[in-house]
Formats: sequence, structure tokens, C-alpha cells
Amino acid sequence: MNMPSPNDIRRIAVIGTGVIGSGWVTYFLARGFEVQVTDPAPGAKDRLAAFIEQAWPAVGELGMAADADADGWTFLPDVEAATEGADFVQENAPDDLDEKRRVFAQIDAVAPPEVAIASSSSALLMTPIQKGLRHPGRCFLGHPFNPPHMIPLVEVSGGEQTDDAVLDWAVEFYAAIGKQPARLNREISGHIAGRLGAAVWREAVSLVDQGIADAAAVDAAMTYGPGLRFALAGPTMIFHMGGGPGGLRHYLEHLGASQERRWASMVVPKLTPELCEKLVAGAEAQAGGRSVAELEGERDACLAAVLKAITQVRGA
Repeated sequence: MNMPSPNDIRRIAVIGTGVIGSGWVTYFLARGFEVQVTDPAPGAKDRLAAFIEQAWPAVGELGMAADADADGWTFLPDVEAATEGADFVQENAPDDLDEKRRVFAQIDAVAPPEVAIASSSSALLMTPIQKGLRHPGRCFLGHPFNPPHMIPLVEVSGGEQTDDAVLDWAVEFYAAIGKQPARLNREISGHIAGRLGAAVWREAVSLVDQGIADAAAVDAAMTYGPGLRFALAGPTMIFHMGGGPGGLRHYLEHLGASQERRWASMVVPKLTPELCEKLVAGAEAQAGGRSVAELEGERDACLAAVLKAITQVRGA
């Protein structure tokens, strides 16, 4: 497939401007791209403008391209208009298979064959989305981690008809714009990070459900314990360091059985109405009257500080 060099991409179409789409628009603008945007929801344009204004200072803390422009986006009336003339497409429609297929068909009908089309989907696989398209080989999942304007991770995976060269291109493109791409060897529901997050969330909910601790205590344990380590290293490397001079081999030899016992004691909770209310009450109590927008602002400021510290220590 004759695709442009990642360094030649200048104009990006972003389809859908919910939480993820708005984050992508903000990030692409900060990297100096022209962005063509569409979203059929009433008031979408005004919400996007407000999102960019709120997020721009935190994104700036991480550094921007010299030609970054918070106003460098154009809101267009439909998918076809937004796709026209774009060098790359990042789709963010709702995670509904029929809707995804409809939107991809619209993009596929307009975009030249060499234009890659990425989906941000967290719950769907590419194989059923790309079925029946004119150029299915250029379609892949480029799944960011929320918030995409701050967190570097992008999970890259293809469907059965995706060209391997397109996945190579995607990894190169995302890396070139400052992201940290993680390529999957095969597609799976939830990808990598979503499954890891689901496992932690499952146990957090279970601890609350069993009455072992309330939501605030569970969140504090994560935030001031494993969460700090997970910002610096993944689970395999954390346990490698936990083994002391002998590394992971020593840990598994001496404490592997204790991990198996811990895994065996874990249960899968049921999200009953009563448990859901308990979880919501715990979240609202921790929020302490602060709006989600206020919480997001604090989150983004903290993320910027953490990422800057990691960069300072590691030099990259």
C-alpha cells in the first residue's frame, strides 16, 4: 500500500467529538496539525471549543509544536466533508457496531486508498468493522487511553483484513507525534490496557461489595500504593524489582505460590442496583462537590507533572 510518510501528514480528520474525540482534537492541534472535525450531536461545536480551552494549558505543560494553534480546527457538517482532503482519519463514533460500520463506510467512500483510517474504539474489534469496505486493509484500531490529550499510550491492532504495513505505519506515525504505541499481535476485546484496568476495577468493586473497605479506602490504597509504581513501570518489571537482586526468578520461586493463593481468593462481583448505588455514593463522597470538569482539571495538572518528571529522569 503506497502510504505517505508519517512526517508528511498535515491535515487530520477527527470524526466524533465526545470525550475521546475532543482529546484527540486537542492533542493534534498541540502537535501542529490542521484538524477537520464533525459530530452530529447538538451543541458539539461549542462543547469542543470549551474542551480545548480548558485542556490547552495542561497540554502546554508537556510541550507543543512551534506551530501549535488552538484555533486550527474547522467544524464541518458531516463525515464526508470532514474526510475530504484529510491525510489521516481518527474515528471516535459511539461503540456500536452498526454505527461504526456506517461511519467507516462513509469515510471509506471519500478518502483516497492511501489514507489510513483509525478507530478509537475501546470495546469493538476491527474485523467486523472493516467487513465489506472498499479498502479494508488501511483500517486499524488506534485506541488511546483516556485522556488522550495527556496520556501517551495508543494501542494499535488490526483486523483480519488489515495490511501489516499499515500497522507498521501506524506505530511509526503515533511515535512521530509523541505518543507511545503498543502493538498487539492479535486483536482481543478490551485490548491490553482496558483488560488490565478491568481486572483492577473488578477487584476494587469486589472489596467494596464484600465490605472489606469503602471506596475511599480502596482508592487511597491504589493511589498512594500500586498506582505510584504503575506510573513508572509495568507489572512484570515491578515484580522483577520486587524480587531484589534475584529479580523475577527469585520472586516466583519464593512468593509465586502466595500469588496463586491470592488469585484463587478473588471473586467476580455482580453489579446489582444496590452495589451500583454504593459505588456511586463512594465516588460522589470523594468528589466532595467538585464537578467532573474540576476533577479533570486537577487530573490533567497532575498528569502533566508526573509525565514531566518521568521525562526529566529518563531523558526521553
